[in-house]
Amino acid sequence: KNALDAIEWWSIAAELGDADSQYELGRVYYYGDGVKQDKARAIRYWQKAAMQGQSDARHGLGLAELERCDHDLAVQHWMISAKMGYEKS
Repeated sequence: KNALDAIEWWSIAAELGDADSQYELGRVYYYGDGVKQDKARAIRYWQKAAMQGQSDARHGLGLAELERCDHDLAVQHWMISAKMGYEKS
């Protein structure tokens, strides 16, 4: 129930343009954490968040590109994320 409550609140905040909520929704949909896995939907949330400067989302986009074997694009996302201060990139 707590996970579903969180997803509901993140959805409301994401609709209002909150980048951190968009990132979190991307994460749960990408990994199927409490929801049915939907990587395309996750990537759309991460893209919205990344366009607002959310570095975790940019890093997630890099992981998604790595999984698709587009190493050049993955590195581009990680370089942007690193410049934004995300240490894991």
